[in-house]
Formats: sequence, structure tokens, C-alpha cells
Amino acid sequence: MTDIKELQNEREQLFRDLFSGKAPKRVPVTNPATLEFAIQYYGEDLAEAQWDIARCEPVFDKFCQEFPTDTSPVGSLRLPAFYQILGSKAIVMGSGGFMQHPEVMGLMPEEYDEFIAAPYDFIIDTVLPRLYTELDAEPSKKAMVLAKAVKAFSDDWATLGAIRDRTNAKYGMVAPVVSLTEAPFDFMADFLRSFKGISSDIRRYPEKVVAACEAVLPLMIKKGKLPNPNILGFSFIPLHMAPYMREKDFAKFYWPTFKTLVEELAVMGQKVQLFVEHDWMRYLDYLYELPENTIMRFEYGDPKVVADKLGKKHVLSGFYPVTLLQTGDKAQCIDKAKELLDILAPTGRYWFQADKSIISTDSDGKVADNLRAVLEYVYTNGTY
Repeated sequence: MTDIKELQNEREQLFRDLFSGKAPKRVPVTNPATLEFAIQYYGEDLAEAQWDIARCEPVFDKFCQEFPTDTSPVGSLRLPAFYQILGSKAIVMGSGGFMQHPEVMGLMPEEYDEFIAAPYDFIIDTVLPRLYTELDAEPSKKAMVLAKAVKAFSDDWATLGAIRDRTNAKYGMVAPVVSLTEAPFDFMADFLRSFKGISSDIRRYPEKVVAACEAVLPLMIKKGKLPNPNILGFSFIPLHMAPYMREKDFAKFYWPTFKTLVEELAVMGQKVQLFVEHDWMRYLDYLYELPENTIMRFEYGDPKVVADKLGKKHVLSGFYPVTLLQTGDKAQCIDKAKELLDILAPTGRYWFQADKSIISTDSDGKVADNLRAVLEYVYTNGTY
């Protein structure tokens, strides 16, 4: 067995242990930098590189050499060709080359009853043509547009996947299989009613909102299901709206279908990673109720309180402020990593990830230098 294969097996074992509730040999490390960051850091044009994914292979290779990590160090949720072919209004490329999600509305308030009766049909027939303008066409043209978009999507992700496979094999990194879904209430806010719209709806049409969340729950379960659930895969769920809700509204509108979603995915034998966006400190008792070994990546909050409340049951992650990489010096950045290790590693359920992803770099390279130092520190000192 080669040294690289042994290293990859060791890293896989870290996550097998972590995800099964056993303290791993050391704290697993994931680089929070994204594909967008890496493209800019190595001097490529962000907008152009996302249209020609093959150009990213040298970027992957250099990043793996420079920045210690146990998992594939760069990734991207969205690539532009698919969305441009569809005429997307929901996901668009900004002037700086970043893919952005503007506030959109695919469902009008007077259409709730029709949506609740048949959500999948309504999304196909009404929502998609509203949010993806090239699908607002007669059937033969719509079919051709969709075929082109799917082909572009498949080609781009096949190229990116092949690059990742080669890079992972070269450097012995782990690549968990990941699906993406949403809490039903967040799905309603993101693409159907908008954040502003759903916030109004819970006052004006409360029972319709509850029924709509229940109606889309099966779709969110299906969307989150992995083809072959296993210990090294998980469903990723970013959590959006809860911190902006009153607790009584959270308990009525958000929590029931979200909890069922996580429980149903767990019953299928797969892990769930939550991106606990903004401040969920008042909801920690709710989070405790989720299936054991749910992975929770926190953006904000008191890590000591979270460790005390959740650390005996769930996998904890996040908290490291990426803004410090820009504002702090190297010693301050490392001190923060040490502080989090001291608090969270004793739970035996800690995975080092930052509080959010890093999508842009700075002109003097300070962020990259501090990030490299932090990753090296945790990689070296995160042993049990």
C-alpha cells in the first residue's frame, strides 16, 4: 500500500469515527476556501475560469500543496453555464464573477391553494418558467433548452469531478458524497415567496404557510437523499430564516417540517450537515432533539455553551471567524484556533471548519497567509 493510500485511509477513518460518535485520532480539518477564492488567489479570471472548468486543475493542484486539509479544499455550488442557458433570474452571475441569489418570487399569494394541492406540478408548470425565462416557451423549445442546460451541467460537473478525483488520489484527501436540500420553510422563502413575502404570509395566511411546508416536505426529503447512503456521505442543509423569526413562529412554521426532514434522512442511514446560519443560540434545545451525530456548523454563538449543550450528542463545527483572517495578524489568528480547540476538541465530536466559506481574496495575500497558518496549526495540534 502506498503512503498516499495509507494517508487517505487514515483520513477516512477520522470521519468514520467522528460521524459514528467515536472520538477520532485527531480533529479533522477542512479548508473553508472555495473554488472562487482559489481561482482569484492563483491569478485566474474568476468569470472566465467558471466557463472553462478544465482551467481549474492547476488551481486545485497548487491549493492542495499549499494548504493542509483532510477534505477536497475547493468546491462550488453553482457553475454559470447551466443558469445562463435557462435564462435564470434566481441564480445570476454578478459583475465580479460571483454567482448570486437575488430575492425572487415564483409563487403569488393567491396561488397557495393550487400549490398545496400539487406542489411538484405547480413548480414545473408555473414556478420554473417564471424564474428561468427560457423555459417560458412552447413545449418543443422548452425541451431543447432543458436538454442543453442538463448537458452543460453534466459536462461541467463531470470535468470538475474528474479533477477532484485526480487531485484527491494525488494528495490522499477525502471527498464525502454530498447532497443538498433545504428546510421546507427556507425553500418557500428562497425560491417561492421570497424572504419578505414569507415573513408577511405567516401573519396573513398562517395555515396556508403550514400546509405549504408540509406539501413540499416530501420533495425536500427526496432532494436530500443520497444515491447510496454511507457513513462518509451527508445531506447538506443551509438554515436561513429561523434567526429572523419569533420563537413561537419558529415553533409553528419552521421546526416541525425541518425536524421531520432531518429525521427521515437519518432513517435512510445518511448523515446530515446543518449550516447553522446567523445566531441560533435561543434554539439550542431544539437542535438537541435532532438525531444523534447530526453535524452542525455554526456561524455565530458561544462555542462553550454549544459544547456544553450539544457536544455529548452531536458533531460540532464552525465558529472560526473568517473575518479575523483579514483583520488579525498571524498570532491572533492562531490564538483563536487554539481557543476553539481547547473548547470543542474535548467533546470528541469536533470538526474544524470556519464560520463561513471564503469566496474572495485580498490583494496583499494576508488572508491566504493567515489561513495557511491556521490550518497548519490545527492539523498539527488537534490531536487527542
